[in-house]
Amino acid sequence: MLKRTLKVNGVEKFIICDNDDTLASVLREKLGLLSVKIGCGTGQCGSCSVIIDGKLKRTCNMKMKRVEDFTEILTTEGIGTPTSLHPIQLAWIAHGGAQCGFCTPGFVVSTYALLTANPKPSREDIRDWFQKHRNACRCTGYKPLVDAVQDAAAVMRGDMSEEDLMFKMPEDQRIWGSKYPRPTAVAKVTGTLEYGADLGLKMPEGSLKCALVQAEVSHANVISIDTSEAEAMEGVEKVVTYKDIKGKNRITGLITFPTNKGDGWDRPILADEKIFQYGDAIAIVCATSEKIAKAAAAKVKVELEQLPEYMDAPSAMAEDAIEIHPGTPNVYFEQKIVKGEETAPIFDKADVVLEGSYYVQRQPHMPIEPDVGFAFIDDDGKLNIHSKSIGLHLHAAMIAPGLGIELENLIMVQNYTGGTFGYKFSPTMEALVGAACLATGKPVFLNYTWEQQQQYTGKRSPFFTDIRLAASKDGDLLGMETDWICDHGPYSEFGDLLTLRGAQFIGSGYKLENIRGLGKTVCTNHAWGSAFRGYGAPESEFGYEVMMDELAEKIGMDPFDLREKNVYRESLGDTTPTGCQPEVYCLEDIFTAGRPKYEEMKKWAAEDAAEGFKRGVGISVGIYGSGLDGPDTAESAIELNKDGTVTLFNCWHDHGQGADIGCLGTAHETLRPLGLTPEQIHLVMNDTRNCPNGGPAGGSRSQVVVGNAIIAACRNLMDAMRKSDNSFMTYDEMVAAGKELRYDGKWSAPATDCDENGQGSPFACYMYGLFMSGVEVEIATGKVQVKKMKLVADIGKINNKLAVDGQMYGGLAQGVGLALTEDYEDIKKHSTMVGAGFPYINQIPDDMELVYVETERPNGPHGASGVGELPLTTPHACIINAIYNACGARVTHLPARPEKVLAAMKG
Repeated sequence: MLKRTLKVNGVEKFIICDNDDTLASVLREKLGLLSVKIGCGTGQCGSCSVIIDGKLKRTCNMKMKRVEDFTEILTTEGIGTPTSLHPIQLAWIAHGGAQCGFCTPGFVVSTYALLTANPKPSREDIRDWFQKHRNACRCTGYKPLVDAVQDAAAVMRGDMSEEDLMFKMPEDQRIWGSKYPRPTAVAKVTGTLEYGADLGLKMPEGSLKCALVQAEVSHANVISIDTSEAEAMEGVEKVVTYKDIKGKNRITGLITFPTNKGDGWDRPILADEKIFQYGDAIAIVCATSEKIAKAAAAKVKVELEQLPEYMDAPSAMAEDAIEIHPGTPNVYFEQKIVKGEETAPIFDKADVVLEGSYYVQRQPHMPIEPDVGFAFIDDDGKLNIHSKSIGLHLHAAMIAPGLGIELENLIMVQNYTGGTFGYKFSPTMEALVGAACLATGKPVFLNYTWEQQQQYTGKRSPFFTDIRLAASKDGDLLGMETDWICDHGPYSEFGDLLTLRGAQFIGSGYKLENIRGLGKTVCTNHAWGSAFRGYGAPESEFGYEVMMDELAEKIGMDPFDLREKNVYRESLGDTTPTGCQPEVYCLEDIFTAGRPKYEEMKKWAAEDAAEGFKRGVGISVGIYGSGLDGPDTAESAIELNKDGTVTLFNCWHDHGQGADIGCLGTAHETLRPLGLTPEQIHLVMNDTRNCPNGGPAGGSRSQVVVGNAIIAACRNLMDAMRKSDNSFMTYDEMVAAGKELRYDGKWSAPATDCDENGQGSPFACYMYGLFMSGVEVEIATGKVQVKKMKLVADIGKINNKLAVDGQMYGGLAQGVGLALTEDYEDIKKHSTMVGAGFPYINQIPDDMELVYVETERPNGPHGASGVGELPLTTPHACIINAIYNACGARVTHLPARPEKVLAAMKG
């Protein structure tokens, strides 16, 4: 033990702690300074940054024995408060710099240190500073952050006023389409928004901390589990195993297609008979402290019988491969695509036939905040689970039977969330904390390390795709044949739906009347497949967009011209791969807007690069549907309050994308006849106790489906309030008239499920984009630097410009990572941010430009479509095309690391 007097934010604080406690944990747990976040835990993300004796430092791995007495420490709390914002915080709000917000306090402190040392930094200075100090952001693409730093510096120098950064209501009092700040912005920039780990510090006395006993092999039979030594340790309440779970001990996939050969009950809560992947939970140690729980977890003895490990789809499909789930074949689902005429005769007669094989990797989500959650039993005897879930009602239905409780006795709540990017479409720890709480009868808390985040949450499912394309010598697309394999890991949840995406999106955007193909879902022992931004589009559209460039080269046509020639046209009645007409025909307008941008890019590429480097420009088309398939449905509710304000209740789950401003913008636009200000619309979100089922936040469905449900609820309220003269009743008048004060709204998409041949009209709205990238390739090493990105996008009418821009920049940045560095293949090597290829600021171009073509959507709320998936549909494809155009290296097996580019250059 040691004692220290620290001067924190100008005030002396006396503390007693262990030598090996980290400064981050002391600031958080002993001083309550929750702006200091612990993300990676290894000094690779910067979310724990503070200023120590005038120097910026990361504190998550700084032991207290290295901290001297009377050290001066400055945290975000000492820079600005919610009632007295610093210019850095004002600038962050003005530029939408806080999306999920988890990394934001670390960036605020880092910026303060930078501007103290350099009051007038260039954009390059800012980027180099964040790179040097490992400030990592997964949401924003960094560009808005650099913009914010420059404006903050201008205010601090007196070149700009704070007023210049403040949002000003337009004359018509509309916030729809504006840069109105999201409601959580102030809390995020001041570090006062409480995330799961923050709430964990405030749980009642007697709460238990949990640690997992996890498998360190990828496939095995469980022979025995001995918990006796662990349970004998002082401070250990209980070691929970499958024997303590009263239900089926399974998480159900719930959504299973009729032709799926599995039953969806293949994922254990706690391992009982088999280990299916590295990291599978075997037991949960519940103890009085996390330190004791982790020590006890190491004492649990597990005897296993090693089985063959099938770490990719080809090995699991081999003739001698055993069934990973006995009784269910490893290839457990197939999806055909049959559109138009038989393709074989078309290929026989075609002028040009191209063939290619493509691979999109097991991309890790890499949020800065690792998975976290807690559970307790309330005074009504109901189990409450708080987590990062972005599908509360869905997850309740998936875990309740396994836990052995009725749905009505389960309450699910989403904590403020430090990014998910889709991995939380699947339940992760929800069933674990639920099982621990039920087994002990006490509140329990579980916080993954970042390594556990990598090793025991879902990843993008890799696709192996073969494509054959028939075309005329003039560039008309005549027919396509495809085969794709989805490596979905060991658990089947949503694997069939993901495989269907191949039928829906390979070849999307173009006039292709004749298609034949077959997709297969394969069970393997690598990380389970979960949703990831783009959900099937980055996997499906990559190969086709690379092949379009190959075709352009083959027939001597510019890749832009080839695509423009073949995009959907209303005059021709062109249809999607699923045989339906798109809801709007906007691609011609997108290409018209994009052509001058493309010419700019080509001019840049033609200029001489530095010696030893070559430049290239690439393009691609990306498309995605906004919704889950078929009649996707959501519900919402709104209530009139006594003071004339309203409260909106719904489950528009927040990955960090801005669900709060999505709800507020949609409701405010609908309620304009009532004359309410945004502040008079209160939001109650993401709590199944009082919020209707909005469905999960996936497939960019929320703005469309939940948005339309919000409109329905608001209109129902206004209809009830409307008088004969079209004015509206007050609260008192509604009560006097005996009218209800709360009104529900429901909306279902006018769409149909795809049939066995992949034909149907699955989405009410789509998103469309034209991507462009400019790269420089170092010829000696094969290292690629993306210098420019442009996206011409049509997502319908924009709800909130800050939120939409942030989604676009962030998605493009993830596309750079997908193209060049990110992977989760090596379970050990890829379990850190650096090892997995996390893109820091200098890997992402500062030169990113967005152009919007706002075609109103007939079925979109106030004309809007979705947003989040679009920017990660095909940016990786345009980067790969740019690499080829720079140096002649065509990489079709991602990521395009330098050694692959170098090998491709050498032939």
